[in-house]
Amino acid sequence: MCVDYTDLNKACPKDSYPLPSIDRLVDRASGHALLNFLDAYSGYNQIMMYPPDEVHTSFITDRANYCYRVMPFGLKNVGATYQRLMDKVFHQQIGRNKEVYVDDMVVKTTSATDHAADLAEVFGQIRRHNMRSQCCLCANSNRCNVGHITVAKSSLSCSE
Repeated sequence: MCVDYTDLNKACPKDSYPLPSIDRLVDRASGHALLNFLDAYSGYNQIMMYPPDEVHTSFITDRANYCYRVMPFGLKNVGATYQRLMDKVFHQQIGRNKEVYVDDMVVKTTSATDHAADLAEVFGQIRRHNMRSQCCLCANSNRCNVGHITVAKSSLSCSE
């Protein structure tokens, strides 16, 4: 389902919550022995709409009128809203054993012995907040993440 929210987006003030710097995230992930990449499963759809605002997401089908009860794709502030949520949920881990860019996450560990504990901590937070994530990809070598290849000791732009 694709809904055009052009008019609604024009009427909404921009949420200026900052997204993290990609370069900073890549630098923070570089040099770690183990990396697990997670993607939030239908990330925006995990955020409930404020009930009085649901009507603003309404759309018409040939069967009925509907509105979203969860945050739909296409609203201009969903990225900032989701980043704010992730920063709040994972504030004690960001920079230490996890980095987050909107719905993309990396769990980073310098030693294999700590990796299971770091993953358990992240998955515990995900469970506590009733969130879901896609299957994780474990990497101890190269991985393209947010336009960069993260290598055990450094990173390169994926275009290189």
